[in-house]
Amino acid sequence: MTPAFPRPVPQLTPNTAAFESTPLVKPTGFREYDARWWFGHPGSSVPPELNLMGVQALGLGLGTLLGELGRPREVVTGHDFRGYSGSIKQALVNGLMAAGCTVHDIGLALSPMAYFAQFALDVAAVAMVTASHNDNGWTGVKMGCDRPITFGPEEMSRLKEITLSGAFDARGGGSYRFHANFPDLYAKDLTDRPKLSRKLKVVAACGNGTAGAFAPGVLEALGVEVVPLDCELDHSFPRYNPNPEDLEMLHAISAAVKEHGADVGLGFDGDGDRCGVVDDEGEEIFADKIGVMLARDLSAEHPDARFVVDVKSTGLYQSDPVLKERGVDTDYWKTGHSYIKRRVRELNALAGFEKSGHFFFNAPIGRGYDDGLVTAIAVLDMLDRNPTKSMADLYRDLPKTYGSPTMSPHCGDEVKYDVIDRVTARLQAKRAAGDALAGSPIVDLVTVNGVRVVTEDGTWGLARASSNKPELVVVVESPVSDDKKLAMFRELDAILRENSEVGAYNQSL
Repeated sequence: MTPAFPRPVPQLTPNTAAFESTPLVKPTGFREYDARWWFGHPGSSVPPELNLMGVQALGLGLGTLLGELGRPREVVTGHDFRGYSGSIKQALVNGLMAAGCTVHDIGLALSPMAYFAQFALDVAAVAMVTASHNDNGWTGVKMGCDRPITFGPEEMSRLKEITLSGAFDARGGGSYRFHANFPDLYAKDLTDRPKLSRKLKVVAACGNGTAGAFAPGVLEALGVEVVPLDCELDHSFPRYNPNPEDLEMLHAISAAVKEHGADVGLGFDGDGDRCGVVDDEGEEIFADKIGVMLARDLSAEHPDARFVVDVKSTGLYQSDPVLKERGVDTDYWKTGHSYIKRRVRELNALAGFEKSGHFFFNAPIGRGYDDGLVTAIAVLDMLDRNPTKSMADLYRDLPKTYGSPTMSPHCGDEVKYDVIDRVTARLQAKRAAGDALAGSPIVDLVTVNGVRVVTEDGTWGLARASSNKPELVVVVESPVSDDKKLAMFRELDAILRENSEVGAYNQSL
């Protein structure tokens, strides 16, 4: 069988007469560890970056890549609830089958449901059609072929080359199987366990995303009283973006927790692989602090526990006296869910926590992939094991730190990595000279992803290049005082400002 379009894949505009008979795949849609394109919707004036023939080309490219990697040409696929996602998935399936793949379709799904299907159906590869929390009109695909790992930069780069060059192995002979009622199997896997002994009232906020079809039922099956918030599926996202890092979503959860007297608020992102937390007093707890709370809880159950966290995360993972007393080992690693997931497997860590809310639990808690419902259950189990304490009590038990939001000064894609190299060299020179930073000696430089400088009193600052935007990422935190935090920011910013390519911040302190 030969492809139904010429090679290489041309880049068309919507005004081209052959728009839906020749593939359109904008190269920038291939990201470091997944793919996202603007597909458009009726009434949109923004030109599409992808058409259905382009999606078919992507499927052919993925099937070809699986063969090239020596993997079985067998793939799990599912789709989120957006009105156009079903047609995108079907085009993807057509391309996969043209490349000789056996396709296992689980229908409407969360991303972690598709990851679970890799295990439940014994299929190595996955291609989940979702744009997560992106606005209506966006689409994308999350892919992998080595469960529970998803693609990283190397695989995504090769997939881009194959797809855009049209270098397809279109051998044909693929097949298709639809797995009816697969969500029931996923829900049973999560809930086939003792119910919680503590009576808990939980706000389950889904931001009108796909999680609304599944999260309330799973939580109720655990014995929880659920207060559903924005669980009706509506891909226009009429109230707020379903993103647990988005303050508008967190504020809505906070209001609902206070109104209903809930024990905790849980917010799920658009495709259900992340979970945000609001305590019983309406306080929004950022994901890295939730990770410390879970690390405390899990290290009591699992001696000699090891955790992986991204370099943007709080320093409490290393300075918290409870974790230190228990000998907990924490590894700071590259930001990005694909990187953290791989590192968790490489180190056989009990869990990995990313500040964005992607949490990865290994056995016996999970299977190593990011699942917002598994995270939610871990939070509820933590409350169940602490029957005399509220979520706010557990949060107050943590040592106080003074942290910044994630700040992003503009810096061009072509120079941002060079700038970070220069900043790293400056900080290395300061450490070698015995210079202080924010009034304290430098005791550590973590350079796995940009540079994270740590001083003797535990104050730290991070500067790294953004993975997918013409920006740098800057975060600072101090366990000492707000003044120390500000001092670290001023000194780190001064070093950044030695480079004329660094522009204005999206927000600052």
